[in-house]
Amino acid sequence: MGDPRGFIKIRRGEGGAREQASRCMDCGTPFCHWGCPIGNYIPEWNDLVFNDQWERAFELLDATNNMPEITGRICPAHCEFACVLEINDDPVTIRENELAVIERAFKKGWVVPRPPSRRTGFEVAVVGSGPAGLSAAAQLNKMGHSVTVFEQDDSVGGILRYGIPDFKLEKWILDRRIEIWKKEGIKFKTSVKADSRLVSEFDAVCLAIGCRTPRDLKIPGRELEGIHFAMDYLVQANKKTGPINAKGKKVVVIGGGDTGADCVGTANRQGAKCVVQIELLSQPPECRDESCPWPKYPLLLKAASCREDEAERRWSILTRRFKGQDAKVKSLECVKVKFEGSKMIEVPGTEFEIEADLIILAIGFVKQEIGTEWQDKKVFPAGDVARGPSLVVWAIYEGREAARRISAALTRA
Repeated sequence: MGDPRGFIKIRRGEGGAREQASRCMDCGTPFCHWGCPIGNYIPEWNDLVFNDQWERAFELLDATNNMPEITGRICPAHCEFACVLEINDDPVTIRENELAVIERAFKKGWVVPRPPSRRTGFEVAVVGSGPAGLSAAAQLNKMGHSVTVFEQDDSVGGILRYGIPDFKLEKWILDRRIEIWKKEGIKFKTSVKADSRLVSEFDAVCLAIGCRTPRDLKIPGRELEGIHFAMDYLVQANKKTGPINAKGKKVVVIGGGDTGADCVGTANRQGAKCVVQIELLSQPPECRDESCPWPKYPLLLKAASCREDEAERRWSILTRRFKGQDAKVKSLECVKVKFEGSKMIEVPGTEFEIEADLIILAIGFVKQEIGTEWQDKKVFPAGDVARGPSLVVWAIYEGREAARRISAALTRA
């Protein structure tokens, strides 16, 4: 603990990373560890940053996280909400400090390819190049196994490349890391629809195909032109190709989560005439209440970076039907709702319509079932296909854990 009174003298957001690192209290029980799926050494590298030992801080960060430059930008930072300071003060800027450490490491040349000193002779296939697949591949390669990553899209990255807008994650950041992994010996094969024949060709298979099956809104008018799933919209926006574009349109985003926020930001940047975002649930509180005691992650009202140019946000809204003309959507018929326990009740007399010629459905994903062709003891699921739709940081954990299980199975064989 560099400065025992740092959290008293320095407010969150003051100064640079070193000043913010001084606020870390080196708690006897660091609950930030409890909030972080991958178990980052948070108090330790904060102390090292405060004491200007950046290279050692990077070494600790690199020991637990394969992509800190990614999580340092897009992770919802459960660790910060579990920070002991969160009890009655603003938490330590853990995510920003993490990003400061890894970006300094890249700038100083500390992040370099480190191929394994020996190879085990085992060959492992990784199907899917999202955060789970990439983390599994990186860990397996470190262990000395020969790894080939198969990706059905034309570039590596999965949801990191095609599901997250550039204004949150520029793709050169991803490419920078992938080039290092290539130099460490990982092979990447793109535009390949991998199938279960890999089971006979490799000693083990890590199945990290994600969970891209969107939840649909099956109401009258769903067949109208102009209604699209969020991931279809975001993928086209990232590829800068395809017919779905918000320019000059009245856009309604259904869904108030992070994916919905990404759609709002994308629509605004494409030049939408107006953007309205509606959410079935009620407006969350701006600060913790009795429903979300520390150290739980609270569902709070937050202004995402992608809403810098904002949208009209409406809460407790149920969409009853889509209405159109000449087979094209023109509006949504909605009603206000309230919840009594788990029961949703429509509020009489609150019906209204919202004009729209582009509607984006951002209401989540359905857990993807693993096909019977992959039911083999040599196949190890990881990421969203294993645990259901979740966060990037959980995908990283899943990939690392799958790598550990695969390596243990191979070395026992």
